[in-house]
Formats: sequence, C-alpha cells, structure tokens
Amino acid sequence: MRSGLSTPLYSSSLFTRVPQDRFPEATHLPAGTSYLGMAVQWLCALSAALAWGCLASSSSSSSSHMAVAPPQDLQITDPGLLGALDVEWKPPRNVHTFSDCAVTYKLEYRNTGDRDWKVIFTRKLKFRVGFDLSRTAEVKVQTLLKGRCTDDMEVQSDWIYAAFQVPLQGKLESEVQNFHCIYHDWEYLKCTWQPGLLAPRGVHYGLYYWYEGLDQAAQCDDYIQDDGLNAGCVLQNLSQAEYKDLRICVNGSVAAAPLRPLYATLRLHNLAKPSPPKQLVVSMSAAEELRVAWSPPGRGTPPQCLEYEVQLAEEEEEEGEAEAAWASVSTQMETALTISRANRSRISCVRVRGRTNIFCADRGFWSEWTQECFSVPRKEDKQLFILIPVILSLSSSLLIFTLIGQCKKRSPTGKPSHAPVGC
Repeated sequence: MRSGLSTPLYSSSLFTRVPQDRFPEATHLPAGTSYLGMAVQWLCALSAALAWGCLASSSSSSSSHMAVAPPQDLQITDPGLLGALDVEWKPPRNVHTFSDCAVTYKLEYRNTGDRDWKVIFTRKLKFRVGFDLSRTAEVKVQTLLKGRCTDDMEVQSDWIYAAFQVPLQGKLESEVQNFHCIYHDWEYLKCTWQPGLLAPRGVHYGLYYWYEGLDQAAQCDDYIQDDGLNAGCVLQNLSQAEYKDLRICVNGSVAAAPLRPLYATLRLHNLAKPSPPKQLVVSMSAAEELRVAWSPPGRGTPPQCLEYEVQLAEEEEEEGEAEAAWASVSTQMETALTISRANRSRISCVRVRGRTNIFCADRGFWSEWTQECFSVPRKEDKQLFILIPVILSLSSSLLIFTLIGQCKKRSPTGKPSHAPVGC
C-alpha cells in the first residue's frame, strides 16, 4: 500500500464516485475515511442554510430599519372652554411615500405632576382633550406605521412635544376655598364655597361652566348669597352633562388686586345624593320575623341605580338602664328585608338610607335616614300581659265579696236589711 494517497475517493464535481478499479490499493482504507464525502455534503448544506438565513435577515432588517418621521407643527390652543384644549398637528414629511401602510398617531397627555399619561390612538390631526388649567398641560405625539410596506411590523417615529400654561393671576391664597358640590336627586347641582384667605372685602365671585354639547362656557344665573356675597350656585337642567366632564371655573373680581381662579372637573353621577327612601313599613309575622319594606325616593333618581343600607336599634340592658345601639344588618338593592329575631331582643327602631350603586357611579353620597320606631314585646312581656288581666279580675272579685260581707254584718240578725243599695 502506498504511504500517501493524493487522489480522493470523491471528486469535487457533484461528489461523483471514482471507480475503485483505478485504485485497487485503496480498497482497504483506515476507519472513518469512508465518511469524508458525507461530511462535505453536510458542510455544503449548512453553507446554503446560512446563506438563506442571511438573505432573510437582511430583508427583515431592511423593513425594521425603515424610518418614519414624527408629526409636524404640534400646537395647543385654548378655545375658552375652561380646560378643554385643542391639540393639533400636521402629518410627517414623508407620509406620501407609504401608500401601502396605515398611518396612525399616538397622542399622550397629562398635567405636570401627574404620574401617568393618558393615551389616545387616532388617525385624526386634531383632538380636544381636558386639562386642569391651574397646572401646565403636557402633550406628546408620535407616528405609527404598519402594513405591507413594513411587512406588517409596527414602525414608530420619535416623539414630538408641546406644553401649555394659562397665565395665572393673583396669589394662591386668594383662590376660593372649601369648594363643594352635590348633585341632588339627579335634578340640580348645588355648589358652595368660601372666600379665599387673601380675598379683600367686596369681592364679586362668578361661576362659569361648560360640558360637551355647549357652544361656549355659560355663567351661573342662580347664586347663593351670604352677607351679600356670592357663596354658591345652583345649576338646573344638567341631564345632558351626565357621564361627561363638567368643567367649572370660580373666578373673582375686585378693583384692589387680581384673584386666583379655581378650576375643577366634575362627574355628576359621582356627586349624586338621593332623597331618603319613602313609605317605610315595619311589620311582624306570626313566626316573629321582622319584615321591613320601603319605596325608592322617586324624583329624578333612577331606581335601578340605588343601593340601600338598613340599620336596627336594639335595646341593651346596662347597669339597669336600657340603651339603644344601632347595628347595620344589610346593604342591598332590593326594597324589602326579612329579619329573624333569633336573640329575641327588643328592637325599637328601623332606619333605611340609599345611595348610587357601583353600576351607575364610582362613588356617591348617602341620603338622609328614613326612620320608623316601634315596640316588639319579649316573650316574658307577653306572659306578663296575660297575668295582669287575671290578677285584676281576681282582685275585683275579692273586693266585691269583701263589700258583701261588710253589708251583712251591719244588718239585724235574721232580718232582711232594707237599707238602700250601696249601704
């Protein structure tokens, strides 16, 4: 056998096998040499796979590196709607080159000091959003691109920013304080306030409001006065403002110095306070179960938006004196309740109140209580009530027999007495 084999068993052209009769001495090869061709095949296959992967990666990389410009000329304007500001921008410069893709805009906004941004996705170029005008309004917008031109991958542009601040006048201490509003029976809104700490005498306060549907801000026409000053306002006919942002501004004017205005955004359904429930009826069944029933307050409050709390006052003996302690027994949306008197306590009063439930509001005010008092006798009291007539009857009979005996003693022996009746 030759010491060195220079001609391979497989040719480099398509790996064609070379007849072994040309190399008879190569019939007996060392172990593993017969797998050389298979290794070369695997290397070529791996090279082809890598080449295809590089092409695919290059195609994907080209789509992922497609750039889209941010919107242009972002502006914030105040239309005089007490905090509802108009945010407007123009499309990016190269938007016309993406005919096969959908162009969307991501708008985020907040007031300075807020932790989270509020997010809106839109294809419009103008949007009206609400802010607290006592703080700086912050806005940012970016372009989103997705479609055939990006292989259905979302491409985002850089952000473009803008801010807006209403020039505030007067010192903070001149702003009205203790501003408070209640939406009574879903019919009218009553707001009250007190003058600011640095407000001079003779200040004139005015309340202005706006909600979506009004062309412009309106002024209160029914003020509540205290010592000749406007200290509150009553707004009627606000059903169109329910479940919307109601924007309020309380401003003051005085010749001496400028005053700081107060801005507030209200949700009427979260400020609703119903009237007390009506027609509270308490009755006792033969099984000594207490049944309590009532009717919704009516007026403008939707009955399906109410929940009720029922409380009982039970007398408790402490050091020989009876004291009543209120205990809550139920919070429900039904207008009737049956209570088992397991402890046989002497329940003296039942009261019920209502408020807006979680299906119609995030929160609300409880109504005043509707109260009904009564007396439920104990078992021992019933036994006493039975004994009293018996005792009185026996006492009367004994008294009559005593009087008869006295009359007989006064008359002569053996003769009927002719004395007038009654002795």
